[in-house]
Amino acid sequence: MTGRLASEFKYDIEARSLPDLDRHGRISRHEGARMSHSVPAASVPEGTVTGVEEYAVGNNGKYFAVGRKCRHLRADLAGGSIDEDGCLVCPWHGSKYDVSTGRMVRGPQGIFAKIPGLGMSFKALTRVIPLKRATIEQRGADLYID
Repeated sequence: MTGRLASEFKYDIEARSLPDLDRHGRISRHEGARMSHSVPAASVPEGTVTGVEEYAVGNNGKYFAVGRKCRHLRADLAGGSIDEDGCLVCPWHGSKYDVSTGRMVRGPQGIFAKIPGLGMSFKALTRVIPLKRATIEQRGADLYID
């Protein structure tokens, strides 16, 4: 957010007062303000994932928003897919995430699946440090991510 012009983003602002703008027209952090990122719901049809700021936003029958970086090698999960269980699958090595908890439910696949304990250690890591999750709300034709 820092360093970007306020006009570059679409925000929903719920605050006790309006956010302060710096001399360059950028929104400065303001205590009491809550900013939401938004995206047209039509850009997230069922079975797809897209990137919205720091979130991978998807639709597995329900809209979800989770942190974009895989815990394995930090791949962009916005390029991932949704499997038949409704989980988010990493595009690089097939790690699988439960989007309701942010936890990895299957570790890295391919050559990484052959390394003893690797998948188990990443699953354990996400029990302690799951993917960040955000609330997502549909208002009209747009999705708002908090």
